[in-house]
Amino acid sequence: MNNPLGKSSASPSEERIRRATIGEPTVLNGQVMLVEHDPEWPKQFAREAERIRAVLGYRVLRIEHVGSTSIPGLVAKPIVDILLVVADSADEPSYVPALERAGYVLRIREPDWHQHRLFKGPETDLNLHVFASGSIEIERLLLLRDHLRKHPEERQAYAQAKHLLAKRTWKYVQDYADAKSEVIEGIIARARAG
Repeated sequence: MNNPLGKSSASPSEERIRRATIGEPTVLNGQVMLVEHDPEWPKQFAREAERIRAVLGYRVLRIEHVGSTSIPGLVAKPIVDILLVVADSADEPSYVPALERAGYVLRIREPDWHQHRLFKGPETDLNLHVFASGSIEIERLLLLRDHLRKHPEERQAYAQAKHLLAKRTWKYVQDYADAKSEVIEGIIARARAG
């Protein structure tokens, strides 16, 4: 139904998701599924990292397994998160066509948030996060991962927060991810202090 005032009836979160998404955003309208750590996830990462290196060659400045699937003992959505660092993530012609030819699909473009790009994978259920060299998000993702790998008490507290949030109904998975921000910021702050 059209809004008579000409304003969107979408929430600020939904508007942000729609602006960033290429194509239609995937609607969840339900709970987030979390599973126990799967020893296949590091193997899936290794296979995808090899494929990405073969496709992009010298343009791969760094590639890392990040997110919950990279942390043994932590529950996760069964989606492998990969961090790809390139010279300039805003320079899409330098890497996007090659990744697309290999079957990766560009789904998110966030020029206002660290020039972040996100691809979905051709075979593995993955989120390929692309950032430019020097982005502060690279350090944050690695700091979070490494801290959770080394501190079981932090890992357990994060798992509890994830379980509580996953039980709620979310329109988009991104809303669930945004809801974890406060917990994640606390972990990163403790990692920096530690």
